[in-house]
Amino acid sequence: MDDQTKNTIKSHIDNNDVCLFMKGTPDAPQCGFSMAVSNMLKILEVKFTGINVLEDQNIREGIKIFSDWPTIPQLYIKKEFVGGCDIVKEMYESGELKKVLENKGIEYKK
Repeated sequence: MDDQTKNTIKSHIDNNDVCLFMKGTPDAPQCGFSMAVSNMLKILEVKFTGINVLEDQNIREGIKIFSDWPTIPQLYIKKEFVGGCDIVKEMYESGELKKVLENKGIEYKK
């Protein structure tokens, strides 16, 4: 991964409290897994930024190297990698996601 791609990814993570690297956009997801994570955040009324990896092949491949995680979507909360669809879904269903949001000071629908 080149420095520009790494810096772009880091900038997205650093400048957005809740950042979702996804295929498509929150309003028009282009993959079921991206839609699932986006919808969970929407249900919780979390303000988040969606980064469409389909618009930039370097980011699409670079985020996998950056996080050492092979799949997309990838959710970051306050600069910390949370996980992909399966992990976020488990956390959502168990209530763990709300705890993480609360601990990080992120507003959500209680």
